[in-house]
Amino acid sequence: MNPTWLSVLPEHISVMLRRLPSDLLTNLEEIRIREGRALEVNAASRHYFVTAEGGLSQNPEMAFKPGREDTHRLLDQITNHSLYTMEEELRRGFITIPGGHRIGLAGRTVLSGGKVEHIRDISGFNMRIAREVKGIADAVLPQLLDFRHRSVKHTLILSPPQHGKTTLLRDLARQISRGTWGHPEAKWPGMKVGIIDERSEIAGSQRGVPSFDVGPRTDIMDACPKAEGIMMMIRSMSPEVIIVDEVGCEEDGEALAEALHAGVRVIATAHGTDVGELLHRPALAKLADPPFFQMYVILSRTDKGLSYKLLDSKLRSMQIEELRRRGSDHRD
Repeated sequence: MNPTWLSVLPEHISVMLRRLPSDLLTNLEEIRIREGRALEVNAASRHYFVTAEGGLSQNPEMAFKPGREDTHRLLDQITNHSLYTMEEELRRGFITIPGGHRIGLAGRTVLSGGKVEHIRDISGFNMRIAREVKGIADAVLPQLLDFRHRSVKHTLILSPPQHGKTTLLRDLARQISRGTWGHPEAKWPGMKVGIIDERSEIAGSQRGVPSFDVGPRTDIMDACPKAEGIMMMIRSMSPEVIIVDEVGCEEDGEALAEALHAGVRVIATAHGTDVGELLHRPALAKLADPPFFQMYVILSRTDKGLSYKLLDSKLRSMQIEELRRRGSDHRD
């Protein structure tokens, strides 16, 4: 087995990882390379340290410790030997490589006007492995259908990091675009889908062409800020459904509201463990009452794998009132 993402790693680290058990290598979610500290891999919420022989250990002292040459070589690889062309990525703290794999960066920040301009002295890397899992949306999509309007409902997918939000979002885009509704009464054809892929993770585009199957009627606005991308997509490509990952800032919320007024359905993701957390995030709280989203999908991870639960807007509104009542009682 030789996953394409192995090619960006220093050769001897790549060799170590190739020696891992095949089932673990197949399901890797993160590879953490920290200069002078233990090489670590994560899969299914379990972490392991990797020895120089490609073995696994729970003891960091037994692990291989990448040196400065390793981190410099990795940085050269992921920036194509040209740091200055990656200024925006360095400011945001991550670089997305072909295949939609995102590499987070840690080091010393350089400030300008009190804001992060870029990162220097980079010594920590977190490679998050992107995977295409066709069919993962099979059980969810039929419950998001709007039969009255022959469409899908405005939906927000919530979970902590690494719980499969982007993977689910990718398969929803594919199935909505194809019209694979998974319900015997859903007779309408596939819809025009617009993906705003700010981090190049959903479609994994290379030079504008997606490396994942996101459907035949899908257009991608790649590496574009979400708020701008939503409006650009609506103006230029007339989507029927907008797909967007990790909304959170005020501009994102305003752009989603504009999509609503334009008659476009939205499926988005956000970090969180429960819908009640939205009330503490100003940008998303504005979309909660009156409710913008008609359905909420909450993902969680157990020893048995990923699971989900759904809430509709009626139950969501009841939760909002209950949370507000508790807050009022507490203040009293």
